[in-house]
Amino acid sequence: MQTSEVAKRLIANVESVVIGKRPQLVLSLVAWLSEGHILLEDVPGVAKTILARALAASVGGSFRRIQCTPDLLPTDITGASIFNQKTVEFEFRRGPIFSQIVLADEINRATPRTQAALLEAMAESSVTVDGTTHKLDLPFIVIATQNPVDHEGTFPLPEAQLDRFLVRFSLGYPTFDDELALLERLQHEHPIHNLKPVVQTDEILACQKEIRGVHVDPKVRRYITEIVHSTRNHDEIALGASPRATIALFRASQALAAIRGREFITPDDVKRMTSPVLNHRVILKPEARLRRLTAEAVVADLVADVAVPIMSKA
Repeated sequence: MQTSEVAKRLIANVESVVIGKRPQLVLSLVAWLSEGHILLEDVPGVAKTILARALAASVGGSFRRIQCTPDLLPTDITGASIFNQKTVEFEFRRGPIFSQIVLADEINRATPRTQAALLEAMAESSVTVDGTTHKLDLPFIVIATQNPVDHEGTFPLPEAQLDRFLVRFSLGYPTFDDELALLERLQHEHPIHNLKPVVQTDEILACQKEIRGVHVDPKVRRYITEIVHSTRNHDEIALGASPRATIALFRASQALAAIRGREFITPDDVKRMTSPVLNHRVILKPEARLRRLTAEAVVADLVADVAVPIMSKA
């Protein structure tokens, strides 16, 4: 499959910069090729921004970075109409959202009003300013980062905004050997400065189209639906996943299968994508949080209780 070959090139290129993060890199490609968006949540200094920049540098598309701060305005993202004295007319000047790859760094430092400026773009790939709707260039993806530890001067993303991200995951600290290799690579200059595009945007669009054709057996489709429905009846969950989550798990499983070089989904693909797709879409009950339960543990528990379909050999 074309998707598998494109993924191999992207992974090899990004891994020349980001060491030892293959699973997270695969999740990033799953989101991108599923026409979704990525939320990287981790402590400072573990290469969240570098991963986003490396993905952008590996594809020959337009890239803009938005450094989110409390004084950032919605028009700083979408753009605004400026009066042109020469033509005596208002003309629209595009903001950084009009790029194919947008990095929203430390998104939880922006105010809710500014965070909301991303909603239409993420959901519909368009921006409406002064009553006029402007279409964004495809493929379009938002890669947002946030630090879950530092809460001073931050604005937690509301559930409606979290639901717009196809996947949420953390990078984690590198192993001892990976960190040692990192020092060696950084001795003279950062390798990201020499990163060249290995994939064009047309190839990404072709992969997105190919992924929609990945076969999904009715048993696997039912398995996906049962997993999401079980979040709505779980004793530890106050708010279960929405139908948007069902679609997200469906698309993400298709993308993972295509990246692995298959034209069909297996239950293992669904299991692999359940955690990054559902963890940020469920809200635990207060008593569950008091017992130090996490969304990850609860989702893993409910997936274990759902019967895995037995697939017949072709």
